[in-house]
Amino acid sequence: MKIIHKRIYITLIFILLLISGLGARLVQLQLVSTESFTDKKINLIEGSVKQRTQEMVVDDGRGKFEDKNGQSLTSITHNRLVLFPFLEKMKWPVQQVSEIVGMQPKELTKRLANAKTPVVITKELSHAQVEKINALKVPGVFGIPLKDERPVPLAEHLIGLEAQSKQIIEEKYSDKLKNGAIKSTTPVGISGMQRAFDEFLLPEQESKLLYHVDRLGGPMFGIDVKYTGTANPYYPVSVRTTLDLSAQELVENTLNHYKLKDGGAVLIDIKNNKVIAMASRPSINKKDPFKKQNGSDSVENRLLTPQTPGSIFKTVTAAAALEQNKIQPSFTYNCDKSIYGNNVEEDHQKGQLTFEESFAQSCNATFAQLAKEMIIPNPNILEQYADKLGLIQPVGWTGDVFHFEHFKQFLGEKSGRVWTNAREKKVPNAVAQTAIGQLDVKVTPLAVANMMATIARGGEKKQVKAVDALEYKNNTSLYTFKEHELKGDAINKATAASMQQLLKGVVQSEKGTGRRFQTLPYEVAGKSGTAEINVKDDIVNKWFAGYFPADDPKYAMVVVDLNTKSAISPTNSVFYDIVKGMYDLNTR
Repeated sequence: MKIIHKRIYITLIFILLLISGLGARLVQLQLVSTESFTDKKINLIEGSVKQRTQEMVVDDGRGKFEDKNGQSLTSITHNRLVLFPFLEKMKWPVQQVSEIVGMQPKELTKRLANAKTPVVITKELSHAQVEKINALKVPGVFGIPLKDERPVPLAEHLIGLEAQSKQIIEEKYSDKLKNGAIKSTTPVGISGMQRAFDEFLLPEQESKLLYHVDRLGGPMFGIDVKYTGTANPYYPVSVRTTLDLSAQELVENTLNHYKLKDGGAVLIDIKNNKVIAMASRPSINKKDPFKKQNGSDSVENRLLTPQTPGSIFKTVTAAAALEQNKIQPSFTYNCDKSIYGNNVEEDHQKGQLTFEESFAQSCNATFAQLAKEMIIPNPNILEQYADKLGLIQPVGWTGDVFHFEHFKQFLGEKSGRVWTNAREKKVPNAVAQTAIGQLDVKVTPLAVANMMATIARGGEKKQVKAVDALEYKNNTSLYTFKEHELKGDAINKATAASMQQLLKGVVQSEKGTGRRFQTLPYEVAGKSGTAEINVKDDIVNKWFAGYFPADDPKYAMVVVDLNTKSAISPTNSVFYDIVKGMYDLNTR
């Protein structure tokens, strides 16, 4: 009997210890470690609330990119009907809702079947429909404005991408990560202006619709749907770009229409040197943005990357010859010859041409001869004038912004070049090739557009802007990007005036390489260029760069088709249609 009693006591003690242990564990869970459970620092309160909460993110809280008129460049806002999953388990006025939105009741209930998260009905609603839906005051039924990504991205290379990157978070924002201001899963900028302006764009807090449910997933009546979001009147910040939404859509649609695969177009407002539109091709591979395409990452902006310019560079050679007084008005050049002095093929012979005629018809021999003459007294002449026209230094806006020294609006913009080997400045054939934009010459399309704007302004050099201001949520200014001059010497006004006449001649001349543009409603001044990339396979870079209207310049533009065949390149067609489109936009 004593043995039985002893066993009972032992069992009772064991049960008591077990209950005490469970009690201690409950105390730890409920009172002690509720916000930092285990070495993984799990927040039990947040977990339990999340388990009983249905939510929908209305806005991720990250700063936005807008065009110059305040229109979003990355998203389109639509009024939508949102239905929470618990509606499936309760009676709700589906007939009334269906009549308001113009859908069959069965369609709405079908969408709710087995839903685990809030359901967004994609049919767009009017403002009046939204008001009627919300006036019903049905738990779990809402009409709200939601932002959708644009179906066709605009200026995607310029604006760039955002994505989750634990590496960037830990490298750049370790302090914010430690104090809980951001999470390791918070999206950050990984390219373009998303990356350049990332610290201004980081989200303060998401905006959500929240609804609490019971253990069966039904609504907990008496607890209203809550809107959670930052009450801060200043954040998120908006980046007010210089882009014009209508012009950007025009450029994108034109490139798509002509199926330009590699290259792009950039359009600049000449007066203030702001980018109005910029589109690079190929499009970004969203699944693998850093995958190589034609030797470059798909996120690489072709308009910020140095390319072989071909005859576009004759603009530099011409400016140097004019300013160095090397031009004799009546003197003619033998344009039946190549840059090496050989006879060219009969269908490429142009006869004896003056300097002006040579520029209009893009005679290689003329500019090869001029460069050979100029480089004898000054071996650096071509580099000096390329710099005067802003071709070999980055031209994008740079300056100090708060604690950011040398802040760059165009992240990834590269410098151009004229020579890679100084010894070749003494080699006549190398000089001849360089004078017509071949050999080692490489310039960015953005710099070429800036060169055209510089000439159109009479030689005044400026940095190119893509962003005007950073603005708080309440539309007050956080920072304004002022105009900056481009450093270095410039061509004089007389040279600029002469260059304007030469560029007009390319279009107005009966045999000019740009004569196709004579029928446009805006008069165009500009220069064509065909750069040989692979002679064997007839692969070229095809350019047209210019400005318009020629007598009252407002816009400078470059269109470039890279690694293509000259005979099939749509460069001139793209340039033509964009100029025509800009005229239509300005006169409608």
